[in-house]
Amino acid sequence: MRIYLVVVDETPEAGIALRFAARRAVKTGGGVEILTLLPPAEFGPWGGVQATIEEEARLHAEALVAGAAGTLIEESGLRPSITLKQGDGPKIIREMIAANPDIAALVLGAAAIGAPGPLVAHFAGTDAGALPIPLMIIPGSLTRDDIDRLS
Repeated sequence: MRIYLVVVDETPEAGIALRFAARRAVKTGGGVEILTLLPPAEFGPWGGVQATIEEEARLHAEALVAGAAGTLIEESGLRPSITLKQGDGPKIIREMIAANPDIAALVLGAAAIGAPGPLVAHFAGTDAGALPIPLMIIPGSLTRDDIDRLS
């Protein structure tokens, strides 16, 4: 099965990328894997405080992904796979791609204004051409109608 890997965060462009991936998956008989990245743990002398901060970040990320998955199910009927990982985004993405041969494309949303975002900058810049799958960068300026027409 062709799986579209989408990184979801709180940015508007993440929702656009998810919609595009879902529509492509429906048309190709594939699926969607939602990845949410948690910030790397910082080690310090206040372990209890750090654990509370990490737990709050995880709960927030779970709520974000649940909302995205719910929207995806409502709009496309697809039930996505969901992964929450903590650490370096590019490294985690490469590991997921290497571990799952069904992942056929990495779908990222670029900000409508300003810098495109760290993952887009990384994979379209430093790592351009190094992925074993296509990278789809969805412009954050696209409307829902634009996405429906293009996908």
